[in-house]
Amino acid sequence: MSNPAPGFKKRPDHRIENRPAGVRVQVKLNGEVIADTRNALVMHEGTYAPVYYLPRADVKMERLVRTSHRTHCPFKGDASYYSITGGPENAVWSYEQPYDEMRVIEGLLAFYPDKVEIAVT
Repeated sequence: MSNPAPGFKKRPDHRIENRPAGVRVQVKLNGEVIADTRNALVMHEGTYAPVYYLPRADVKMERLVRTSHRTHCPFKGDASYYSITGGPENAVWSYEQPYDEMRVIEGLLAFYPDKVEIAVT
């Protein structure tokens, strides 16, 4: 490992579990399907609600516009954000160069459930 997460060093008790979701995940905005996949990963982290990370191949990338917004997580790394054209700003995030422990989510996309409709079946 060449880029270890400082958060785990400070809080070795913190747990993040990533696994194949094993379900179909659809993301819609005003009835339009923005993403549809059976290849999502689901992340469980502490007391947070599960987060679904989707492959870019299953997302209508032409509907997303990268923004300058950034956030940092001591466990996952720096997140980049996208807005949906004609929709909410900073509705999607991605860890494009995550810490070593989180490489499984590298480049995948997650959507804020309060900005889009996420259906899991």
